[in-house]
Amino acid sequence: MNSFLSINDVENLPALVQEALEIKKNPHVYSDLGRQRSMCLIFLNPSLRTRLSSQKAAFNLGLDTAVLDVGSQGWNLEFADGVVMDGDKAEHIKEAAAVISSYFDVVAIRAFAKLQDREEDYSEQVMSAFKEYCPVPVINMESSTGHPLQAFADLITIEEHKKVEKPKVVLTWAPHPKALPQAVANSFSQWMQAANFDFTITHPEGYELADEMVGNAKVEYDQAKAFEGADFIYAKNWSNYKDYGKVVSKDSNWMVTQQKMQLTNAGKFMHCLPVRRNVVVEGAVLDSDQSIVIPQATNRIFSMQTVTKKILESTHS
Repeated sequence: MNSFLSINDVENLPALVQEALEIKKNPHVYSDLGRQRSMCLIFLNPSLRTRLSSQKAAFNLGLDTAVLDVGSQGWNLEFADGVVMDGDKAEHIKEAAAVISSYFDVVAIRAFAKLQDREEDYSEQVMSAFKEYCPVPVINMESSTGHPLQAFADLITIEEHKKVEKPKVVLTWAPHPKALPQAVANSFSQWMQAANFDFTITHPEGYELADEMVGNAKVEYDQAKAFEGADFIYAKNWSNYKDYGKVVSKDSNWMVTQQKMQLTNAGKFMHCLPVRRNVVVEGAVLDSDQSIVIPQATNRIFSMQTVTKKILESTHS
């Protein structure tokens, strides 16, 4: 694995999941792999789990890490080509990426969608620029359209908790007071289909994801019907794709409740966090035995650690 930008960089998904589960049993077994090597974690947006889990994963591998918060700790970056830089952007990605990659062996980036221009977001301007101008491996810690490390952690979690080989997994849209990107939902859809699960997406009409992200997933506009017999319920808000970045519904009836969870097959509740209690999901669901959001968050360490291990192995001199 030379870089990790999406599921397209995974050669053998079942094997990758099993490797993560083995690493979780003994997190320090590869602690010599990162000796005298380093990784830069670049954040263009806020983070809690991604920042800490990535640092913990690096620690487990013996990697030194540096964290850069662009904007507050570094120069604002320009990504457009041929632009006259007479505004608030002091440094171009061409120089920044080249310099950073001369300091570090691996570079990881987190950059959210701006939700203003769909074409720009879905072109993955930031991630593509780092990949183009960084000669060292690049890891996607969440981009405009995808969050593969989260989806990988989600898959690890489902493998740990599933009771049947092919569980029914439901991704449900949930209300939220502000517009959120489609990245988590996009990647979750891709990874669940690659895992060959019985996968359904449920949301109000008007909240369809991009066709290439929906793929062959079942789409059900009746949330209660979608929940019936489900083994896993994954709640996540996303903003409108067609009327890009807009909030066209805050329908509180789509909140995940204890009553709705009773429709499932003793289903487990999942969310990537942070989650707004009693908006996205009832607090009672989060506090119940059906919730696996904390084990899910813990697995963010092992999704990052497994990916980083694969990259270090492929670039080991």
